[in-house]
Amino acid sequence: MSPILGIIIFLVLFAIIMIAVGLASRFAEFQSKKQVATILNPVTAEDEALQTSILVDPEERDPLERLLQRSELPGRLEVMLQQSGLQWSSSHLVIAILLGSVAGATLGWWLQPLGFTLASSLFFAFLLGGAPFFYVRFKRAQRMAAFEEQLPEALDFLARSMRAGHAFSISLEMLGSESPDPIGQEFRALFAEQNLGAPIDVALENFSKRVPLLDVRLFVSSVLLQRQTGGNLSEVLSRLAYLIRERFRLRGQVRSASAHGRLTSRVLTALPIVMVFALQAVAPGYLGEMAKDPDGKWLIAGALMAQIIGYLIMRRITDIKV
Repeated sequence: MSPILGIIIFLVLFAIIMIAVGLASRFAEFQSKKQVATILNPVTAEDEALQTSILVDPEERDPLERLLQRSELPGRLEVMLQQSGLQWSSSHLVIAILLGSVAGATLGWWLQPLGFTLASSLFFAFLLGGAPFFYVRFKRAQRMAAFEEQLPEALDFLARSMRAGHAFSISLEMLGSESPDPIGQEFRALFAEQNLGAPIDVALENFSKRVPLLDVRLFVSSVLLQRQTGGNLSEVLSRLAYLIRERFRLRGQVRSASAHGRLTSRVLTALPIVMVFALQAVAPGYLGEMAKDPDGKWLIAGALMAQIIGYLIMRRITDIKV
């Protein structure tokens, strides 16, 4: 590689790093505004598109964010970001994905670990470009799992508080102030929404939208049904907490029984990728010569498609819903 090409690649990577640092400072700047918006937006009980425009003037948004508002993509990204607990915006996430794709394509074109330029650039572009999106998905799944794990104790807390004579709204306030996040954060938002004047059914409906879990829908349905028909709400919440714990126990048994299949699917998925890099290290020109052959290109494409289809099938088999 010539020195001039190395300098150009260094400048491109340096510019990408500087832009990433600038975006990080923007994230810190808007963090306090997003925290206020997360609590106050649901109080309006309006559509998501209207909720997100209460605290921020559309003319003050980033150009990319104004452009994205014309499609359904920002709404889905905003919901996913809100459920993940990250104080990001949809435009920042899109910018991070684009920057990661450019950096990955440049790195793949420079290193060429797969033996030919196009496949290496596409592979690293997908890897680095999809990293922010998959990170948000991971944080969302992690937060939902933590919420679901804390929910039985929270329901028992509500039941004990109501047996002690407290009203349901006071019990929500006590639960939100004394529980750790993420369940404390969501119940604080639920109490703040109801305390600021929203009807309890609207507040509970927004709560179930922010936390799309089956157990949360059961909790919301139980409270709304009790308000319409009457009954002992504390006893209903205690039985619901017991039901959730039994689901956890059954889910643990299912995951234990399917652990061998999940491990096998991961090994079978990672083995061809490891073999490609090992083959590239042992015989650097093998894949390059194969890619130049007309039939070799179809064989490589077929192998990639079969790998993806096999992974999806194995994941579908081992993913047992409880």
